[in-house]
This record gives sequence, structure tokens and C-alpha cells, in this order.
Amino acid sequence: MRIMANLFTTRPPAALVAPSILAADFAHMGEDCRHALEHGADLLHLDVMDGHFVPNLTMGPDLCKALRRVCPEAFLDVHLMIEEPARYAEGFIDAGADHITAHAEVLRPGEVRSLSRRVRGRGASFGLAINPGTGIEPVMESLDELDLVLVMSVWPGFGGQAFLPEVLEKVRAISAGLGVGQRLEMDGGIDTRTGELCRQAGCDVLVAGSSVFGQPKADRGAAIRSIRA
Repeated sequence: MRIMANLFTTRPPAALVAPSILAADFAHMGEDCRHALEHGADLLHLDVMDGHFVPNLTMGPDLCKALRRVCPEAFLDVHLMIEEPARYAEGFIDAGADHITAHAEVLRPGEVRSLSRRVRGRGASFGLAINPGTGIEPVMESLDELDLVLVMSVWPGFGGQAFLPEVLEKVRAISAGLGVGQRLEMDGGIDTRTGELCRQAGCDVLVAGSSVFGQPKADRGAAIRSIRA
């Protein structure tokens, strides 16, 4: 059993930056991910899509396993944008995931509790995500079961979308209820400008795809620093 990494033990003095590997070069995935970590990334974000919950199909546990092999010290943050997270969560933990986030839209409160305890029992941490059109109620009623809350600032399914600023009100409301060991993550359209808005609203983990991997390698370290600043 993997031991839970200490990413969720304290709130950081600055935001953590989690490059989304969906925007990396899949032909050179290991090299891209190692480069991002060596140039300041705090963790790696894996967007898992099933073609049902969202209209796209991406990666499975084998890619997570390969990343664990080439980036053994990395914190792997797995975001399950799928209809049956309980069916696949433990497979990703077996493949090396440190953290699992599932979506509130596919889980009832009792299912959140059950999945959280299964995931935590396997040594990983657990989070709950909400889409732009979902209210904060599913998060707030399950807050004691969560290590992380993920607020989507785009509609999930594809990278490169524009940031939806209206979600910041949800971030402010959720942030006010979080404890010391809980994190608030934003995913979608994050760059230097929107990252600052998210930090001001209370986010301390920022998922960035094209604003990191879409830059020339020589510029990625500066991009990560500017998002975190």
C-alpha cells in the first residue's frame, strides 16, 4: 500500500502548480513530465475521460503506471471524469496514483463517503469535483470526507477552453469552509492572469495545461513561476 504523500497536510505559502499531462506531447510524455517537474511543477495532473461523462476519451491506468515508473517521486493527481469512478479508482491507485478526484455529478452523498474511505484506506487522498453548472451543495455536505475540492472553470472534456470567471464565487464560498489539511484546486483556462484570480479567491492548487506544455521548453519554468507567483 502506498503511503499518502504530505501534499494535504498544510496549506502552502504559495499555490501549487499541477501541469495537466493532457496538454503534453504524448510521443514524449515521460520527457515532458520530468522536464516540468525539474522546472518547478509541484505535481502532475492526469485527466481521465471515458467518452460518456464527457465527450472525449483519454488515458487509463497504464499511462499512470508508466508515469510512476519514469517519475518515481512525482505526486500523481488523477482526475476521474468518468461515470463509474468507484469501478476504476483502485486500479489507478495500484498503478501509482497518489490522489483520486471523482465528480459530484455521478455520486450520491453515501457513495462519496464510501469511495473516499476506500481510497483513503489504500493510502491515497480523495477529492470531489464540480462542473461549472453544479452548485457547491454536494461538496459542502461531504466536506469531512474530502482532502481536496476541485472546481472546474471550464466544461470538462477538452483542453484549451476559456476560463469561466463566474465560478470564482463558488471558490470563495468553499474556501471559507475548508480546514488546514484540505486543498482547493481549479482546473481549466489557467494562465498567469486567471491564476491570480483563482489564488485571490482561495485556490491553492492550479491545474495548467497549454499554459505550461504549450510553451517552448525553455519558457516552461518561467510559465510555472508566473502562475504560482
